[in-house]
Amino acid sequence: SYLLTCKHMEDVITDTDGLDEKKKEKLRFQTKLFTDAMSPTNFVMTNPDVLNETMKTGGNNLVKGFENLLNDLKRGQGDLSITTTKYDAFELGDNIAVTKGQVVYQNDLIQLIQYEPTTEKVSETPLLVIPPWINKYYILDLRKGNSLIEWLVEQGHTVFAISWVNPTKDLANKSFEDYMHEGVLDSLTQIESITGQNQTNAIGYCLGGTLLATTLSYLTTKKQAKRIKSATFLTTMLDFDKAGDMKLFLDNDQLDNLERMMDAQGVLSGKELQRTFSLMRANDLIWSFVVNNYLMGREPFPFDLLYWNDDCTNMPSAMHRFYLRNMYQDNKLIEAGGIEISGVPIDLSKIKTPCHFISTKEDHIAPWLATYD
Repeated sequence: SYLLTCKHMEDVITDTDGLDEKKKEKLRFQTKLFTDAMSPTNFVMTNPDVLNETMKTGGNNLVKGFENLLNDLKRGQGDLSITTTKYDAFELGDNIAVTKGQVVYQNDLIQLIQYEPTTEKVSETPLLVIPPWINKYYILDLRKGNSLIEWLVEQGHTVFAISWVNPTKDLANKSFEDYMHEGVLDSLTQIESITGQNQTNAIGYCLGGTLLATTLSYLTTKKQAKRIKSATFLTTMLDFDKAGDMKLFLDNDQLDNLERMMDAQGVLSGKELQRTFSLMRANDLIWSFVVNNYLMGREPFPFDLLYWNDDCTNMPSAMHRFYLRNMYQDNKLIEAGGIEISGVPIDLSKIKTPCHFISTKEDHIAPWLATYD
């Protein structure tokens, strides 16, 4: 009955005349949020596993679940902050972000980490990893055996990685071009000084890849493109036309509200972004934990990726406004000269650097249709 009702609601939206496709997409998303919430598994009396656990424990699962709920409300200081992993199971530098390295440079926006080699010989060309700044850098250096940085070092690369600052309102005026100059370009300068090499391979992940592409265009115009020998883009959006469900949160009214929030705080709280991302995968990131934590009364499983996901960072107001308006909303990055960085028109079509693109089928933040070109 539930599944038939869900399908009927979806069909009604699809078959409704007079609604443009963008409005239908928004209505489909909102309807899915409602139907996900109303799933029988989310309620005690219609979830057989919960009923069985309640009878088996004499209701202790519900008592423990209520305690978990109160703890999550306390953790969120009145807002519900759902526990998604066992946080005390991880410690940075102990069993997560464990690849050995040291900070070799820092400025207002970054710390540059150089990782220790583990091979007798290393590649002549160093490698710079540019992660997104919406979460901490160690997305690519999780537990041992689940770390791209660890693997790269084992292949003989001299690996550097940017660790972005978690900005406060003091950095509200840091712009997208500041992230390029103080992030990528300053890092390249330091790497060239440390290694004595005038070329660096680069990996850009997600938003870090968007910044890398912008930097490549900038360097091409400045006749400095050879500073980056090759570029690898991991789930990176350059054409935001097919950006998926994220665009549903970024119409004019919602962007106006976001900008008012950022103007008041100087930053967009990382928790706000995290809530948005969770809504896009509500069954996986919300309702599965409601059932496990509150109805079954259990603790979540230790999961390094979800530990990282909860370790979110803020967005400076000036940078995030530029990014959302010019890229997500107006899709100007793919227009020749659509945006300017430090007075230089950005034109991705002029980039001649060898590039490799990796897209992932199930990515809900950077859908493969938007990253595969």
